[in-house]
Amino acid sequence: MCGITGIIDFNKQSSIEILENMTSTLNHRGPDGFGNELISEANFQVGLGHRRLSIIDLTENGKQPMQYNQFSITFNGEIYNYKEITKELEQLGHIFNSSSDTEMILHAYAQWGSKCLEKLIGMFAFVIYDKEKQEVFCARDRVGVKPFFYYWNEGLFLFGSELKAFHQHPSFQKEINLDAVAAFMQYGNVPTNHCIFQNCSKLKPGHYLLFDLKTKKYNLQRYWNVYDAYNSPKQNISMEEAKAGTETILQSAFEYRMVSDVPVGVFLSGGYDSACVTALLQKDRTDKLKTFTIGVPDIGLNEAPYAKDVAKHLGTDHHEYTCTHKEAIDLIDDLPYYYDEPFADSSAIPTTLVSKMAKEKVTVVLSADGGDEIFAGYNRYDYLIRYGNKLNKIPGFARKSLAGLMNGVPSNSIPMLKNKYNFHNRYEKLKGILKDPSPEKIMLSLSQQYTDEQIEAVLKDSVNVLDTAYISNELKKDTFSPLAYMMAIDYQTYLVDDIMQKVDRATMSVSLEGREPFLDHRIIEWAATLPDNFKYHNGVKKHILKEIVHQYIPKEMMDRPKMGFAIPIAKWMNEELKERIDSFINEKNITEQGIFNWQYISKLKTDFYNGKKEYETKLWYVLMFQMWYAKWM
Repeated sequence: MCGITGIIDFNKQSSIEILENMTSTLNHRGPDGFGNELISEANFQVGLGHRRLSIIDLTENGKQPMQYNQFSITFNGEIYNYKEITKELEQLGHIFNSSSDTEMILHAYAQWGSKCLEKLIGMFAFVIYDKEKQEVFCARDRVGVKPFFYYWNEGLFLFGSELKAFHQHPSFQKEINLDAVAAFMQYGNVPTNHCIFQNCSKLKPGHYLLFDLKTKKYNLQRYWNVYDAYNSPKQNISMEEAKAGTETILQSAFEYRMVSDVPVGVFLSGGYDSACVTALLQKDRTDKLKTFTIGVPDIGLNEAPYAKDVAKHLGTDHHEYTCTHKEAIDLIDDLPYYYDEPFADSSAIPTTLVSKMAKEKVTVVLSADGGDEIFAGYNRYDYLIRYGNKLNKIPGFARKSLAGLMNGVPSNSIPMLKNKYNFHNRYEKLKGILKDPSPEKIMLSLSQQYTDEQIEAVLKDSVNVLDTAYISNELKKDTFSPLAYMMAIDYQTYLVDDIMQKVDRATMSVSLEGREPFLDHRIIEWAATLPDNFKYHNGVKKHILKEIVHQYIPKEMMDRPKMGFAIPIAKWMNEELKERIDSFINEKNITEQGIFNWQYISKLKTDFYNGKKEYETKLWYVLMFQMWYAKWM
């Protein structure tokens, strides 16, 4: 795991100092070493920068940028099956000077070109310069575990693991993309392939970019698509056969993520996903896995007792960290630096805290993300299946009348429910669902905080709705089901732009490599072809995964409501954060920026402080944008 950045400059106005400055912004991603190479040709310059976090081949042989024949590479990530591919290449006559996966990629690209991507099992973002063909090849892993930003404007192409590197190039023009601001206000992140800045993009997962330096043009190509799996026929197998097949693939994927020359640990929350990873890895090991969990008891966020029980049952070397809510709040001021594109998932706070704890013991940690998207674990899937048909049977006028009634009844005035987990946010989203309970609209309503109508009101200028994977129609009619539709959308949107971005920035902020065992592409390719009722069965979410876990951990130890990394942002904004809100969200700031409509923002603040707790997430999004703006603009 590392940080990469670089330049293609047809104006030939870049320098090694500029490249070094870009690379130095990524020190936190790779404190163990660095390298910069600036190549000047007749009509262009190519710069490759690298910050190294040593994981595989700790010697200088693994240093980057790395060269082989006419190829140079800068690489971020891990290729877990690199030894098998290296062996295959050796049989084809390739000779290696190191035991690194970086060198393997160079040889694989030399041998197979872009087809080498089909062989890789891992997480990666890398750039290869082919001096002979005068081409630059950029690739991102299938699921999007590793980030890749790029900028193309007026003869300058920049790329990097994080946007902050671009700010170091004097020709980078940081102009805000208002369409992206609107998308952020809806989703809490800027959806791929879009970016907060004009002329900036994110390389889509499962895609590569080939830049022809002779013509000054690039092409984007997809090499993997999750819909290929979802559009395949469902397997006609028994539940027992499905369990056995699923466990075999999980075991292989999990074991691959243990490949390392440095200590490895596991984030253990006590939930099914992390328990599954820990159980399958510990069962055949004599050495105890190092497991880590965090609790913030004074805000009601404390899974530590459950994680401790699971760890004791499985026999891991368990570490738990309890922090105060002051430690959590103090971290908020650092978020805009590490999340250098607007980002509003408040669970970034506990994720960063547990990363800090784990870094004291290990350099690599496994994070069990993706289980919900693959095996149907989210409550929204439950709502769709339980209530989707029922809502559609209610006459449209009645549903719209109920939504109108809800607008006049604050969520905080509803007895019993007002204290339930995430009720206020769900109450707000239900209004949108009532207007149109089709699977497509339910997905959008549950994913968005601001409706399209509210976006028109909150922004001063009109904007265009960005083309995103949220409105994909790639799922074929003969394989369509509401559950498959929502899961496939989540796999390409929420998983990539929220969960993966959160974990990457949180772990990298403390120079910790985060690995995602559930995001081995072989798992989704298998799971997508399982019948829906193997994943959601009689109201039980993640049915098949739970059945596997119960073989190793008693059901009574695991069977409890899903907690998640919930942060009490409404309470914080009413108390400790109120001063920050007034400092960042005031008439002077909003008016000078010229982005938001102050009348709408002012009313939002007033309504929230007058008891409409369902507006907590909307106001939080505004705060996160304002803090980002203050840091980077």
